[in-house]
Amino acid sequence: MTINQAELDQSAVRPVPAAPVAGGGISSRLASILAVTAGFSAANIYYAQPLLTAIGSTFHVGSAAVSLVVTAGTVGFTLGMATLVPLGDLLDRRKLAVALLSVVALFQLIAAGAPSLAVLIGAALVVATASVVSPLMVAFAATLAAPEDRGRVTGKVMSGVLIGILLARTAGGLLASAAGWRSVYLVSALLVLVLATLLWRVLPTARGEAQVSYPRLLASVPKLLAEEPQLRLRSAFGFVSLAGFNVLWTSIAFLLAGAPYHYGTALIGLFGLVGAVGATAARITGRAADRRLDRPATAGLLALVLLSWGLMALNGGGWLWALIAGVVLLDFGVQGMQVMNLSIIYRLRPEVRSRLTTAYMTIYFLGGAAGSAASGSAYAAWGWDGVCAVGAALAGVALLICLVEAARARRQAPTA
Repeated sequence: MTINQAELDQSAVRPVPAAPVAGGGISSRLASILAVTAGFSAANIYYAQPLLTAIGSTFHVGSAAVSLVVTAGTVGFTLGMATLVPLGDLLDRRKLAVALLSVVALFQLIAAGAPSLAVLIGAALVVATASVVSPLMVAFAATLAAPEDRGRVTGKVMSGVLIGILLARTAGGLLASAAGWRSVYLVSALLVLVLATLLWRVLPTARGEAQVSYPRLLASVPKLLAEEPQLRLRSAFGFVSLAGFNVLWTSIAFLLAGAPYHYGTALIGLFGLVGAVGATAARITGRAADRRLDRPATAGLLALVLLSWGLMALNGGGWLWALIAGVVLLDFGVQGMQVMNLSIIYRLRPEVRSRLTTAYMTIYFLGGAAGSAASGSAYAAWGWDGVCAVGAALAGVALLICLVEAARARRQAPTA
């Protein structure tokens, strides 16, 4: 049985929509709902990036200290990946998503009224931990999609994630400019409450099939890493990719706020739209994954990321055209890598996709946390040149891993 349009239309009025069939296909409407959900959830982690200079001014702290807001978000999301996403193989994903979004709304309100940087960092940690609705929706979409269409569907939902991230930066900058940085967290709380109410009405019920206890569920995640070489490889690519991504977006606000740009929070937020091309990478790479062009697509994407850092380093980041071109290439390469990595790991074991997601995304966001911390420290010590050196080194490591793995595969391939 497949999901048809009539069933989805009825789902808007049924209090508990019917369960879909795994692998039976997914309608464009349901995929769009999952994409919007994933995008709003992911946005919560990124609102702070264009606000860092304003937050630092409020609490009278420097770039290294205020960067901990971004780092706490990444650490929290990693914690949520490790402890909450596996529940997607055990519980009803609809109820789980609504419960997590309710927690997000509460702690965004706390962040809006934070009396100190420490409270804001703590709220950011909890918000990010509960924002794992985003990877839950990506795994859900992959489970519903037909095998031959899984890369395209995963790419569509990931496009929603990327658009959410970009809009978070832009909306955060504009709101902060108009009404102060606290308004960003207040508006986010209200939007998340609206979204949670909507999801309760329209998302289909879909309980995981795992028949194990929660401790055993968590214990199975490292076992998957030990048993699946492709999961380990793609997790390594993910670690390095998100580290480089966060190296850029953690410190670019400091670059744009200083000479020669002197941008305010609104313009810094709008600068995030430069990376909108990254959203197209999700769909393009998804189709490449469906055609099994894994290695050439991976090498090409990593080469783009390495090139991007060279462009952004020109004239100490003082040439706007080079900075824009570099941001476009970096976002395209990193987001394309994310779709490629997920498409490959979702081929492995369909019955444990939430735990595969946990294994991959936990390592992925550990890389993000490392990148955020390294970026703040590098900028404080060496300025934009230091940031670009760190980013280029990470990209070079990822490309080297790719080339070594490709050479190993060629040696092991049977000869004619």
